[in-house]
Amino acid sequence: MVETLVLREDVDALAILTLNRPEKLNSINHAMFEALERHISDLERPDSGIGCVILRGAGRCFSAGHDLGDIGAGEAQDFGYESRVIERLACLPQAVIAAVHGHCYTGALELALAGDIILASTSARFADTHAKWALTPVWGITQRLPRRVGFAKAREMMFTAATYSGEQAVAMGLANACFDDTRFEEEVLAFAHRILANSPFSIAGYKRLMDATDGMPLRFGLAHEVHNTEGVGPDMAERIARFTSRKA
Repeated sequence: MVETLVLREDVDALAILTLNRPEKLNSINHAMFEALERHISDLERPDSGIGCVILRGAGRCFSAGHDLGDIGAGEAQDFGYESRVIERLACLPQAVIAAVHGHCYTGALELALAGDIILASTSARFADTHAKWALTPVWGITQRLPRRVGFAKAREMMFTAATYSGEQAVAMGLANACFDDTRFEEEVLAFAHRILANSPFSIAGYKRLMDATDGMPLRFGLAHEVHNTEGVGPDMAERIARFTSRKA
């Protein structure tokens, strides 16, 4: 049963992970985290062969958030475990795209924020509703949301529990782009393939350098980059040769 809660489909070097509780609007429970962790463990392997990951939801939406029904029924919680799974998703060496259509509320927003890129459909609706239910966050929204949209906008979202459209998410810097529902899937795939055209060595290097220097003063970040860059990748010579052969 756990295995079906997050489905995986590989298309060449692209892994598509789908939250799969459509009858519950993909609301997130502990078992879904266990399923997600299994996929993450495989994607972390150096020989995974995957260069980009898309995280999306089945059915009508990305996810309505943490399953309030399970919370109310006394679902066993291990917030430390769940937050670590989200952190491992964020730290994957591959580029991670959160493809959001329909609801993306609270815990689902925390999950989407682990993506390097958030792509929204015109039907997307983003909200942080912790305060609506007298809850406080444990999955990272107080840290990742301000870094994405700025402290003033993050406080607005948190304090008001207001809902924002895909276009509003782009305007505030939460989402990178918003596509019409009728073209959403093809636009997300096209975006992923633009990433896949580039070196996975470089993408992983970008992520490690940015993660390691987050919050550093500029001069320390610059020094870290110089002393910790990993140089050239194994595919550099091949890529340059292909380029120069086209110009010959």
